[in-house]
Amino acid sequence: MRRVAVAISGSGCVCAAGMGLDAAFKAMLTGVRNPQPPQAFSTTHADTYPVFEICTPLPAPGTDAELLRTTRLALSAAMEALANAHLGREQLRGLKVGVCIGTTVGSAMNNEEFYRDFRHGKAPNMSPIERYLRSNPAAALARHYELDGPCQVVVNACSSGTDAIGLGAQWIRSGVCDVVLAGGADELCRTTYNGFSSLMITDTKACRPFDVSRRGLNLGEGAGLLVLESAASLKRRGQQARGYVLGYGNAMDAHHLTAPHPQGRSLQVALKYAMAEAGIGAQELAFINAHGTGTPDNDKVEAQVLAALFPQVPFASTKCYTGHTLGAAGAIEAALTLQALEQGQIPASAGFTEIDPELGRGPVTTVTPVRGRAALSESLAFGGNNAAVVLGLEETV
Repeated sequence: MRRVAVAISGSGCVCAAGMGLDAAFKAMLTGVRNPQPPQAFSTTHADTYPVFEICTPLPAPGTDAELLRTTRLALSAAMEALANAHLGREQLRGLKVGVCIGTTVGSAMNNEEFYRDFRHGKAPNMSPIERYLRSNPAAALARHYELDGPCQVVVNACSSGTDAIGLGAQWIRSGVCDVVLAGGADELCRTTYNGFSSLMITDTKACRPFDVSRRGLNLGEGAGLLVLESAASLKRRGQQARGYVLGYGNAMDAHHLTAPHPQGRSLQVALKYAMAEAGIGAQELAFINAHGTGTPDNDKVEAQVLAALFPQVPFASTKCYTGHTLGAAGAIEAALTLQALEQGQIPASAGFTEIDPELGRGPVTTVTPVRGRAALSESLAFGGNNAAVVLGLEETV
């Protein structure tokens, strides 16, 4: 049964491609990207793995100067999204407003000195832990804007941002909320950098999603936020929707801790759920924003699933401009997907030059005009978690 589409009244994004959704998307259309060695930390690896780091200072977090970086990224994206939706503090008062944020790092791994002292039998000051607890990204946003609706952090590996949007849309549909700030945020840190390096899935060069010579991903950081809103709330405010969440699907197969199922079993299920809820067919999709990390296994499985389910639909990966932002990835990509629908074009997949015979097809290699009013954004995650959202410019397509 098809569910009611959920309006998107605003969107925001901060990432290495640009501080703001317009700036990021314009930069992607130029095809320029410049991953660099990390600046915020150092390691002793023999090889240096480039990352997409945000070097621009983040806006001040108001009166709560102790907020950690992941939460400040979320706050930056939320500020843009709410301004885009014409929602300020006064407009938010009296509304049932929820917050649903996906993350994986969530600032939890940046208290190295505290843990080092603890392991060596010292009694470290508890202020780093208090600061971490105060920096729960969903709770911090709710506190900053004085919101008292549902407040949820989703930690579901790299599908977290997409899942947060799907859950937020359910809150709107069920009448629990008038407005939901839904998305994801994650920061770069030494622990994740070392962790992905130990898995041997990071590239020493700029990543090349879906290319035959791909060798791995580049990590990134950032945040993406959508303002989801009920039709009744939009009407009361006299505002128009920018777009809609038409469908959401989630499935998991528990095939492996880190590797995708060879046939993309649960990815196929998640995509079919999302499309069925949206009530549209493959021919009505303008394009697909693929997960496209640049790792050999992920890209192979994903491309083969896309070839089977959506053989004629163009696709691209935006991670070649943002890096893999982990729990923020699905939310950043959802915001970019809506932006691309509005502008009627998608950026080229930078780094792709040669088709892998095992994949059979590749992403777009130039800035590509697209026709249609709906698009799909998908996320693959560790543990066999997969999620997808169908976004549209109209309630029905």
